[in-house]
Amino acid sequence: MSLNVKQTTIKKTTTLSGVGLHTGVEVTLAFMPAPENHGIKFQRVDLPGQPIINADVDNVTDLSRGTTLEQNGGKVATVEHVMASLAGLEIDNCMVQINAEETPIMDGSARFFIKALKEAGIEQQDADREYFTLPQNIYYHENDRSVEMIAMPLDDYRLTVMVDYNSPVLGSQHASITSLKEFETDIASCRTFCFLHELEMLYNNNLIRGGDLNNAIVIVDRVIEDDELDHLAKMFNKPKVEIKKEGILNSDLRFHNEPARHKLLDLIGDLALIGTPIKAQIMAARPGHAANVAFGKKIKALIKKTKANINVPKYDPGKEPLYNINQISSMLPHKYPFLMVDKVMEMGKNHVVAVKNVTMNEPFFQGHFPGNPVMPGVLIIEAMAQAGGVLILSQVEDPENYNTYFMKIDNAKFKEKVLPGDTLVFRLDLIGPIRRGVCIMKGAAFVGDKMVCEAELMAQVAKK
Repeated sequence: MSLNVKQTTIKKTTTLSGVGLHTGVEVTLAFMPAPENHGIKFQRVDLPGQPIINADVDNVTDLSRGTTLEQNGGKVATVEHVMASLAGLEIDNCMVQINAEETPIMDGSARFFIKALKEAGIEQQDADREYFTLPQNIYYHENDRSVEMIAMPLDDYRLTVMVDYNSPVLGSQHASITSLKEFETDIASCRTFCFLHELEMLYNNNLIRGGDLNNAIVIVDRVIEDDELDHLAKMFNKPKVEIKKEGILNSDLRFHNEPARHKLLDLIGDLALIGTPIKAQIMAARPGHAANVAFGKKIKALIKKTKANINVPKYDPGKEPLYNINQISSMLPHKYPFLMVDKVMEMGKNHVVAVKNVTMNEPFFQGHFPGNPVMPGVLIIEAMAQAGGVLILSQVEDPENYNTYFMKIDNAKFKEKVLPGDTLVFRLDLIGPIRRGVCIMKGAAFVGDKMVCEAELMAQVAKK
């Protein structure tokens, strides 16, 4: 739904460079302004054809210690910090150009991306931002990893993360924000982290080639033998570090719960791949990239299902109509047997909901499959157009002095048969303003919750 908040992009292109955490490759990334309704897209400018990759959960192909997108022959890895930065600043439209396979890790947080975007400036656009407010709770869980996630309806966006690593250093932690306005100050600077004893495993799996004490928190949660430190120093070609006790190897934490806050940063970035800003209360216990993306896919599926049904009109036969058959007959030029609308139930400035009761007494059933009666599709379109005609003629003082004429029908689709005994409910929406008596409408016909027909109609209203 629209809350009359406008979409945003950035005012100018801004670039930054660094090294990929897992590839170790030097990379330059550019944030670029983008038009309304563009969304967030990545572009691999180093590949032939410069393929574009939509920032979409359905394009996630790898979740090995980061989130990787792949589309059109291009791949971009470790996108979560970039996505979190754009989401945290509520930037709707941006092209992210990149000249390597992985985004730069910078210092392991989102603060350098935030800084670059803020320096570029945020520009308001004309189009409304479309939010999705959850109509119901959505649950996700993984029993083997004790992951639990829930999204609950709320007229805002709040997130809480709880983590427990069974570590004497980290212990149990939680972090939360009550608004994305807190992201820049409370979350953006929180760095990624790993345990020292994981480093060799990650390295042997062709990961963290760009890892450094300057771009990640390294946690020492057990005694590390001296020969193991020699081995790690040789493997990474780095000076040997000295460890005297358990704790944080490289520096002080920026927040006492920085690891939990970074997990919240990752969650925001991964959920931004839903592609629609949501209004919800999110609570996540022990989240990770795989769970975040699976959870995001569940939310996206609900959005898709809800949008498909968003304009299904609800018909209450006991409700008094706005226009009954006699009023409709005096307004439209059509008469029996070609008057196809029985009631108008709802009307706004740009939409109308009308009803046609289909009975076996319709004259067309005598010749249209009399042994297997089916309402002709062209007459469903005609009834739909008449409903739109009521909307247009209701806006003139003397509708009886006007006629309506079809000019064009586009994208007509017939999805279900309409049979005697069905009640057809039409919804027509104006696509644009009426100019010189010409109107264009998007129309749909329903029997119950099922759409049976849809089409785009153009008609002209002319004085007799």
